[in-house]
Amino acid sequence: MTIGYHDGHRQLQDEFESRKIADRLDEFARTAFSEDDKAFIESCPFFLIATADQEGRPDCSHKGGLPGFARISAPDEIAFPDYDGNGMFKSLGNIAVNPNVGLLFINFEKPRRLRVNGTASFSRNDPLLAHTVGAQLIVRVKARAIFPIARATSQR
Repeated sequence: MTIGYHDGHRQLQDEFESRKIADRLDEFARTAFSEDDKAFIESCPFFLIATADQEGRPDCSHKGGLPGFARISAPDEIAFPDYDGNGMFKSLGNIAVNPNVGLLFINFEKPRRLRVNGTASFSRNDPLLAHTVGAQLIVRVKARAIFPIARATSQR
């Protein structure tokens, strides 16, 4: 499995002599959630989601709820409810035209971060909707790459 570096990544990694560090992340990347990933994700009261529209214009949003609102629904899938927020539907509108997403789970108290890149979909008819009070849709993300974010070991 590879995270999938492109030429732009590689040029900068080579310029800043970080290719070895970047390649080391491949050893930690996976396509299925571990039990530790599951426990961490389901303990988080929020995460950040990055989406982009059909022209590649990015957006980043906060998604939150009680711990457990985001859950592992299959070995390679996260499900979470969408609640009525500000009515702009920035994330879901982008997912409707470009399903590629990035999720970032963070615990600031015990420094830990987990990144999940994948493909998202949403439904009004998802079976989880009946078990989620106040949600209007359920979003599911099929993971393409799951990896922890290593802390920097040196300052540049």
